[in-house]
Amino acid sequence: MSGGLVALLDDVAALARIAAASVDDIAAGAAKAGAKAAGVVIDDAAVTPQYVSGADPSRELPMIKKIFWGSLRNKLLIILPALLLISAFIPGVIPFILMLGGTYLCYEGAEKVWHKFFGHHEDKEAPAVERGPDAESKVVKGAITTDFILSCEIMVISMNEVGDSSIWARAAILVVVAIAITILVYGAVGLIVKMDDIGLHLAKKESAGSQRLGGLLVKGMPAVLAAITLVGTVAMLWVGGHIMLVGASDLGWHAPYDLVHTLEHPVAGLAVVGGILGWLVNTLCSAIVGLAWGLVIMAVLHPLMKVLPFGKKDAHAGEAKPSAAGHAAAEKQDTDPAG
Repeated sequence: MSGGLVALLDDVAALARIAAASVDDIAAGAAKAGAKAAGVVIDDAAVTPQYVSGADPSRELPMIKKIFWGSLRNKLLIILPALLLISAFIPGVIPFILMLGGTYLCYEGAEKVWHKFFGHHEDKEAPAVERGPDAESKVVKGAITTDFILSCEIMVISMNEVGDSSIWARAAILVVVAIAITILVYGAVGLIVKMDDIGLHLAKKESAGSQRLGGLLVKGMPAVLAAITLVGTVAMLWVGGHIMLVGASDLGWHAPYDLVHTLEHPVAGLAVVGGILGWLVNTLCSAIVGLAWGLVIMAVLHPLMKVLPFGKKDAHAGEAKPSAAGHAAAEKQDTDPAG
């Protein structure tokens, strides 16, 4: 009897070790996949605050909550099952989907750079809250639609990083990535959109230190949004360009990526800093490729957009108006004395 109990405990311990190893593998896979999707994640966090700009302060967090659940549904109920079916039955399509996503990232990043230096700044539009009874639902729907595109990129990039895992491991890793990234993005978005409220609240304190900090938060929000947009743009170009380099190499055109490796080689062997410098060279080259490819796509698509009925883009994702947060904060100060 005792021997059977010991054997049973041994079996339970073995199963526990296997389960723990599986959890470690899923966690490692999720971290690897999520890291590769960082460029889109940053851009996602830069886009969403614009959708609640101008909304009633009391409705900002409820709107973000609705967008959060819509984003999670996009990832778990639509994108994830579709990707798993594709990877199970037609896995050869994944590299092409990935390169299509990389092309989209390059296009978006290049368009933002182009509008920054050559666009008409007065024509820049961020999604604004429409006035009327259906305003909130329209804004939330628009944000969820934009999120769907960005979520597709996140999930496809993540799927590609764990393509060698079993389908069940892939499913578990992508579920973890979807939940973690959605919480990260919309947690950050919630903090960003309420930062000016926090600043206004601190500015009304009796303490001089609190007042200074509150003033800095209110005045600093435009700079924060601008910094997030800049980092998001660079990250999109880097990730998109890297996807195109690797994809072209996998499809047989090795010259571009071989050139990047050649440029990496002189600095990669340096002591201590070699690894960092090699990564920087690779990242810079990827971003340059991303910008170049994005400009090519712009040159092709923009003439078509002028003649196609659906050509006008809904909004330039990630192009935040530098004064949006400060304007919203000032509006709140005038209309909401309680902060």
